[in-house]
Amino acid sequence: MSLVTPTQLRDVLQVSSSLYSDAYLQKVIDTSELTILPLLVSYSSAVTNRRIASNVATLTTNTPHNYIVGSSVVVSSVDATFNGTFTVTAVGSEYEFSYAKTNADIAMNAVIPHGTTYLSGYDAATIYASNPAVYEAIMVVSVEIFQSITAAGGQIEGVDFQPTPYRIGRSLLNRVVGILGKSLDTGAMLA
Repeated sequence: MSLVTPTQLRDVLQVSSSLYSDAYLQKVIDTSELTILPLLVSYSSAVTNRRIASNVATLTTNTPHNYIVGSSVVVSSVDATFNGTFTVTAVGSEYEFSYAKTNADIAMNAVIPHGTTYLSGYDAATIYASNPAVYEAIMVVSVEIFQSITAAGGQIEGVDFQPTPYRIGRSLLNRVVGILGKSLDTGAMLA
């Protein structure tokens, strides 16, 4: 589920569909959402380690997951064996939970890059679907990414017509943190 559509981004950029297809603009939007949504308060955690023993999958998270036995959770970006929607069968600690998974044993190993787990129905895209501040932050980042890719020599001009080659660096998030305000998960920014 995208919070910004290619049509909305195209209207802001004032570009035609003959120059930039919906698929191309969707990649820009997806990149923006992958940048913004993990920074927001939601019922999600990054998966850092995984294992399967005796048909029980156990995942370790980098932040407290707050799941209880019986919670329905979505696991993604770990790998095909672990991904899906599952019911929590055990909670080892605030950083570890298990669910039934019929599969050969897999020794504990790191998930690089980290996967994601969230309470079913409570992912950031669903929680913030009608939040105008999050919409605007994603739009700002989308515009910056688009301009950084399409600008000649990778340099875009600022309001003062000076070339600004580093607009997509660390300062990009600083420009949208103010509008995200209370929705920011300060723990996610440290993780």
